Amino acid sequence: MSLLELDGVKVHFPVKRGVLFDRVVGHVHAVDGVSLKVEAGQTYGLVGESGCGKTTLGRAVLRLVDITEGEVVLDGTDLAKLPDEEMRRFRRRLQMVFQDPLGSLNPRQNIESILTEGMLAHGIGASQEERREKIKAILAKVGLPANALSRYPHEFSGGQRQRIGIARALVLEPDVIICDEPVSALDVSIQAQVINLLEELQEELGLTYVVIAHDLAVVRHISDVIGVMYLGALVEEAPSDALYAEPRHPYTKALMSAVPVPDPEVEDRRERILLTGDLPSPANPPTGCRFHTRCPWVQETLCTTERPQLTDVGGGHRVACHYAAEIAAGTLTRTMGDVVPAAREEIADAEVPAQSEAPEAEKAAEEPTAVEDADKAAEEPTASEADEKPAKAEKVEETEKVEKVEKVEETEKAEKAEKPA
Repeated sequence: MSLLELDGVKVHFPVKRGVLFDRVVGHVHAVDGVSLKVEAGQTYGLVGESGCGKTTLGRAVLRLVDITEGEVVLDGTDLAKLPDEEMRRFRRRLQMVFQDPLGSLNPRQNIESILTEGMLAHGIGASQEERREKIKAILAKVGLPANALSRYPHEFSGGQRQRIGIARALVLEPDVIICDEPVSALDVSIQAQVINLLEELQEELGLTYVVIAHDLAVVRHISDVIGVMYLGALVEEAPSDALYAEPRHPYTKALMSAVPVPDPEVEDRRERILLTGDLPSPANPPTGCRFHTRCPWVQETLCTTERPQLTDVGGGHRVACHYAAEIAAGTLTRTMGDVVPAAREEIADAEVPAQSEAPEAEKAAEEPTAVEDADKAAEEPTASEADEKPAKAEKVEETEKVEKVEKVEETEKAEKAEKPA
């Protein structure tokens, strides 16, 4: 029997509405029928995009959230049916390393008080001195000095705080540790240190890990078996090397195609699957296969009507897809989405500004050039010249009037001179 077994685990949160009295109008299907097994001394990696239910599943194993349906069996004991007091005592064998190390540590307690609290709750250590010595030994294992006991969480770096979180889990000597994004908030160099620390502790103490993460490279490095979650359900599960070498589910294929490859030759030949649409709401999940609204190989039959079950395709590789064999054989054609070679992605990005420049070129062609503007300016009168023309016309008219008056006066004088006296 496996150390930890989950069978059909469901976690549904009620959606309530009402002014005076709340009434349940629906449920959020955060985890919807997950079944998996974790062997002793193994590391099980759980991956998937944000909102797929990874963290909720981890909390459900520790009964930090209520389990709606299903079984969580640890070493033959169903945790879902344990009374609260028995579960509290049993929780010593199950511990969790949280994603935010600072948010999970009490800022008003020093490190000795934080680590001693769990030991006191479970009756570990006959005296304070015995507990202190054990805490010092655990701090040494995680790479922290003994003088850290009197310091507070804000006095440590992010990597050191995560080590304190690991130490808090280790002081209770658990069988299983659930690591919820243990390195996502840390720098890359610190991530490597924490991952190596977890591996060393596993070899030394025989620990079993359930690692929840987004970083596929981290999961591949530390995990023996990897499960891929989508919208509250497990869609694929396989040994780490087999999953990365040959993903069978369309969603896993899309995830793996997004991982960059450091080899330029391989990267040029690699194809990336571009999914269309957004993650559906867990409050109103699609019928049939949960992934059919975004699946590049979706078919009219089965996909939209019947929910696929995890099926073993050999070698411990389980896939929840009606057409996994046809997709692997290449006999099923894509019906939606795009497949873009990585080498062409940069070309496509370069073509976008070129296309945007085309309308500008057309506009420039329609606009007059500087030479044309100069020719038009030469042909058209300036504002000063336009003002001078009416003034000249008025002077000409006045001159003509004066000449006419002078001629009339001269004619009259000549007529008067010709008359006899």
